[in-house]
Amino acid sequence: MVNLSVSSFDDLSARIAAVRDEHRERHPGGADGRQPVHTVYVPADRFSRSTPADFGAEALRLLNTHTPGAGSFGAAFGLDPEIAGLVRERVAAKLSAEPVEDVRIDFEDGYGVRPDAEEDGHVAQVVEAVAAAYQVKGLPHYWGVRVKSFADGGHERAMRTLDAFLTALRDRLGRLPGGFTITFPKVVAAEHVALFAEYLERLETALGLPAGILRFEVQVETPESVLDGEGRTALRGIAAAAAGRLTAAHFGVFDYTAALGLPPHEQRLDHPACDFARHVMQVSLAGTGVRLSDGSTNVIPRNDGPDEVNAAWAAHAAHVRHSLRHGFYQGWDLHPAHLPSRYAAVYAFHLDGVDDVIGRVRAWHEQAAGNAGVLDEPATIRALTARLRRAVDCGALDESVLPAS
Repeated sequence: MVNLSVSSFDDLSARIAAVRDEHRERHPGGADGRQPVHTVYVPADRFSRSTPADFGAEALRLLNTHTPGAGSFGAAFGLDPEIAGLVRERVAAKLSAEPVEDVRIDFEDGYGVRPDAEEDGHVAQVVEAVAAAYQVKGLPHYWGVRVKSFADGGHERAMRTLDAFLTALRDRLGRLPGGFTITFPKVVAAEHVALFAEYLERLETALGLPAGILRFEVQVETPESVLDGEGRTALRGIAAAAAGRLTAAHFGVFDYTAALGLPPHEQRLDHPACDFARHVMQVSLAGTGVRLSDGSTNVIPRNDGPDEVNAAWAAHAAHVRHSLRHGFYQGWDLHPAHLPSRYAAVYAFHLDGVDDVIGRVRAWHEQAAGNAGVLDEPATIRALTARLRRAVDCGALDESVLPAS
């Protein structure tokens, strides 16, 4: 028999449950399904039905030209010789089978401001390219468009481009291919996000699309998208303003660092100012189901010379590793030369120590300590399991190696 000093705490239990339920609604957990390791941005006027395959072919040519064997490959990317051969083999296979996991057809900075007639023409050209790629299974798993920002007067052009694109694609294919995402850049106010979400709702109705099918990612590339006008973290308000349509937040290195006044030679992905912004993104959006992506590296080879290619690879791979260490598993790629260094860094990250990871997960499920004598916390096991899942999704590991859960 238990003696209680308080006759009843039913009202407290009900209120505790209400707080718990509200928290679960705001923090439903991580996003379901596969997250791409990158998003490749291609200017709209340069996109064709074969662009993803062309990127892969050029990346594979660079790989074979400059790192023909495991030794040269390991040296180029600073890999442990024990895994260099395996990583190279899997990177080559990836570049042949699925070089691009996510592509964004760009009507913003990578495309520029052009006369309406010219952009309208490129919209029509992109529709034909997307339709042709879709019909031959040439679209990446994820794909989409980036429109102009609402922050700098491009809002009417952004809405016109998206309307024209989706209308023509519906007429051409009769449907919207899966994996479609819109990139909404240079967010300076949650109100702009709310207006964009309202526009998408109207567009769905006008086009006869299922409600909620048009989803988007925001680009965190302004100080105002990190801290709002009151000095509070801005991303919670931005996510709320998206009204359930927000899939991801992508960090924009160069606009952000320029807005902070950093000198050009310090405008780089691994600057401490960028780490601050990424940490705010992580804390603000943890558990919300909104995925995070890092930004880009602007170093590309100026020619095919080994010095140029290897310098670009070294810079890009270092930035990818920096992102991975900070828990950002996706980033932007801008050039075919970025694909070998992206996959080399990602695959090495996943394969380094993977046997220990598998052992720890298996030991947990067997309710025993791992090889190191450490009985992991459930949160750690969830993180390790997520790491293995990411490794399988991107092609670094085979599904068969995963321990039964």
